[in-house]
Amino acid sequence: MRKDPYWPRADVWLAQDHPDPEVVVVGVPTSKASISPSRADLTPLAVRDRLGRFSTFHGEWGIDFGAVGVADEGNWPVSELDMHEMPAVVEHLSRSLPPVSLTLYLGGDNAITRPLVRALPSERGRVGLITFDAHHDVRTLDLGPTNGSPIRGLIDEDDLPGANVVQIGIHSFANSAEYRAYCDDNGVTVMTVGDVEQRGIGSVVEDALTVLTAKCDAIYVDVDVDVLDRSLAPGCPGARPGGLRVRDLAEGVRRCARHDKVVAMDFVEVDAEADRDGLTLDAMAHLILATVAGFSERS
Repeated sequence: MRKDPYWPRADVWLAQDHPDPEVVVVGVPTSKASISPSRADLTPLAVRDRLGRFSTFHGEWGIDFGAVGVADEGNWPVSELDMHEMPAVVEHLSRSLPPVSLTLYLGGDNAITRPLVRALPSERGRVGLITFDAHHDVRTLDLGPTNGSPIRGLIDEDDLPGANVVQIGIHSFANSAEYRAYCDDNGVTVMTVGDVEQRGIGSVVEDALTVLTAKCDAIYVDVDVDVLDRSLAPGCPGARPGGLRVRDLAEGVRRCARHDKVVAMDFVEVDAEADRDGLTLDAMAHLILATVAGFSERS
């Protein structure tokens, strides 16, 4: 591809290896904890390969994030670990990262969320968690730390208050009444796709940030790409009809990333092998870049 000095590309931005980065990017290639068979472990490399199709300038927001210093730490060697081995290794590796304003984790399946939240240095009761997800992820723990149970694990075993969890984008036929009751009983705030459509993504996200900021020192954001409508994310095994639009989710992650208490975000549940024509990988890349654009707005 011929290089155009006036069209800076996102892959070149990511490869800069800044000596004093504001943002660190890490690949966490896991899939062995997936309830549905998945090759989400292939996704961190695959989504990086798509970045050359994107620029660093968001033409609608008028934001060019090219000046944001970034370091890509590559992929952690966790793809062959089973779901019982993986959490401790991921938590240890996360604690070993250099301190920066924002760390972006490229998954992998949703099982990485629990150890990454545990790795935060803040007291657990002062940690907030926002999930963009079709699912509650509160399946019982008797099957182990699967990608369907990170929220229950954090609440039941890791002392994260349920009241510190806000879930955005919950779908219509993607959960059970019993698991919704668990969320209600534990004080989890649930915002459905209908709530987003009625109130607007901006209002929903800002309310979540306001509530968590009042009682939390650090906020973690879990972006499960299956929150998107199935037509927009065919590479997500858990995606269903009736999900969010890419534009709404991009605005949501932008607002999270520009908040200075948001210290880490993950992007998970895309099966690169099952993707069609790179559609889901492009959506994931778009969301990652929207996140960096939001971060560049921090004052």
